Amino acid sequence: MQLEQKQLVAPTPHPVRGTVKWFDQTKGFGFVVADDGGPDILLHANVLRNFGQNSIADTTEIEILVQETARGMQATQVLSIGEADCATLSEMPSVPGFEGDLEDLEICAARVKWFDKAKGFGFANIFGRTEDVFIHIETLRRYGFADLQPGEAICIRVAEGERGLMAVEVRSWDMATRS
Repeated sequence: MQLEQKQLVAPTPHPVRGTVKWFDQTKGFGFVVADDGGPDILLHANVLRNFGQNSIADTTEIEILVQETARGMQATQVLSIGEADCATLSEMPSVPGFEGDLEDLEICAARVKWFDKAKGFGFANIFGRTEDVFIHIETLRRYGFADLQPGEAICIRVAEGERGLMAVEVRSWDMATRS
């Protein structure tokens, strides 16, 4: 008697653009809504960490590789993270005292000193420098972050604000290596 072998072949992951519906860092997962519609897509914290981020803000644009599993659609890789849809970015507060072009500012490698989501701010230190750099939660949200952890490596662009150095852009630590 010969047993028939069934081979389960998982469909090849395919790229999907969408928006983060919600992500709970404590639970370790969240969901993405595809621009083309369809079921919600599970985004696990490990997939996000492999991209270099520990958190992501709701309404952030994201491009992911998606694979259908027995439990539904699941992100297998983050390809890119855009900006959060905060009505329009022009409605977000500007950095007091900074009116230049972000591209003119150097991208600096930094490490988070502390960040308190409830207070809405925190500080980071640029590698090789002693000054603290202020990070406001709205700057985080603008670039797709929901929170930062002490010791987390990030890339920032910094400007001199009214009270000292301020992050005007916050990106994942490996931003400089991505094309």
